[in-house]
Amino acid sequence: MAKMTKSQVLGSLAEKTGVSKKSAGLFIEELVKLAYKEAKNSFTIPGLGKIVLVNRKARIGRNPATGEQIQIPAKRVVKFRIAKAAKDSILGGK
Repeated sequence: MAKMTKSQVLGSLAEKTGVSKKSAGLFIEELVKLAYKEAKNSFTIPGLGKIVLVNRKARIGRNPATGEQIQIPAKRVVKFRIAKAAKDSILGGK
């Protein structure tokens, strides 16, 4: 199956839950807004995964074109950690 579009996702959710596409779209939008707002405390979507903020340390990297060493500063990044249940479902359990 090819990559699903937003319209296809909303259509599938609307069909399975018995609500309109507009209601399904509104639910997804509100879920995303809540995830953005709560990401600093970590936000979990049960069965799918968790959005977390991670502090990366400063490190030394290398410019691939010249081979010159460069200092990469410390920064905060957003990561999504996939849930074990999702991994097992997608990849198949052992």
